[in-house]
Amino acid sequence: MGRGFEKRKHKMFARYDKMAKGFTRAGREIALAVKNGTDDPEFNPRLRVAIQNAKNLNMPKDRIDAAIKKAAGKDERGFEEVSYEGYGPHGIPIFVECATDNPTRTVANIRMYFNRNGGTLGTSGSLSFMFTRKGVFKIGAEGRNIEDLELELIDFGLEEIVEDQEDNVLYIYTDYTDFNTMQKALEERKIDTISADLQRIPNTYADLSPEHEEEVLELIDKIEADDDVLNVFHTLR
Repeated sequence: MGRGFEKRKHKMFARYDKMAKGFTRAGREIALAVKNGTDDPEFNPRLRVAIQNAKNLNMPKDRIDAAIKKAAGKDERGFEEVSYEGYGPHGIPIFVECATDNPTRTVANIRMYFNRNGGTLGTSGSLSFMFTRKGVFKIGAEGRNIEDLELELIDFGLEEIVEDQEDNVLYIYTDYTDFNTMQKALEERKIDTISADLQRIPNTYADLSPEHEEEVLELIDKIEADDDVLNVFHTLR
C-alpha cells in the first residue's frame, strides 16, 4: 500500500480522534447545562448554547438527545465543574477548566501533566488577575455591516466586534455577566452562532523563543487530550 496510504490513514484516525473528543466535551457541556438548569432548552439558555455548539461539531441529533436524557436521569451522578491553575515551562500561566464525575482522578491527572512537562500546579485563584472572563460569540461575516451590528447590539452588552477576514467570521465580545443577554439578542435577531462560550482572555501576553514555546505547547496538548478537560487558557501569544 505504501507510505502515502499510511499517511492518509494516520490523518483519518487523527480526525476521528479529534471528533470523538469534541463529542465527549460537547456531551459534558450538555450535562452541566441540564444539571444547573432544566432539560428543556426553551427554558435553559445554557443548554441551548451547548446544543448549538454540539450541532456545529456535527454531533448527531440522537446523540445530543441521549446526552440530555442521560443528564436528566434521576440516577445519573452527573458532572461538576472544576478548574485548576498553574505555570507551564518558562513561567507561562495556564488555566484549565474541567467537567468531571471524579475530581480526585482529574486533579491527579492534571498535576501529573504539569509535573512531567516542566510545570507546577498552583492554588485556586492564583491566576485570576491574569485573565478577564468574556463571552465570545462567533458568527458568519457574510453580508453583515459591522457598524450597523454594533449599533444594534450595544444595548445588550456588546464590548467589541473583531473581524477575521481570513475565515470570514466575526467575533462578538461581551462581559461574562452579559453572556445570556447577548445570546438572547442574537436569537431574537435570527443570527446563528458558529460557537458561543465563556473564555478567559489574557490581560498580557508572553513571547517565547520557538524552542521554549514548543515545550509549553507540548504540555497544553497533553492537558487538552484529557477527556475531563473542557478548555485550556494561557498567556502564550
